[in-house]
Amino acid sequence: MTASDLPILVVDDYGTMVRILKGLLKQIGYDNVDDAANGEAALEKIKAKKYGLVISDWNMEPMTGFELLQRVRADEASAQTRFIMVTAESKTDNVLAARKAGADNYLIKPFNAQALKAKIDQVLAAAA
Repeated sequence: MTASDLPILVVDDYGTMVRILKGLLKQIGYDNVDDAANGEAALEKIKAKKYGLVISDWNMEPMTGFELLQRVRADEASAQTRFIMVTAESKTDNVLAARKAGADNYLIKPFNAQALKAKIDQVLAAAA
């Protein structure tokens, strides 16, 4: 599967961040990108389509990215989906909690295309 074929779901309740992430993904060769404005919408999309990677913001309402991660991991159909958590907070507790809940990687805002590509490459290499 080439980079452009990998189905990615971007989850963020801030529309500008969704556009930025989609733009960065396009820059590094990922074209098959859907988005969801919150965790509930993301779960619906994950049930309807198999994604190779979910990139989710941590701080969202009504369902946080952390809760979304827990729900994705708890469902047998999506449990193996690669998951990168994005947050503006670099608190060690958050990183550890996300890791423990099954996040494959963690990205701290702000970041650029190179940082995003490096995290995705790490996650996909670990999955291979």
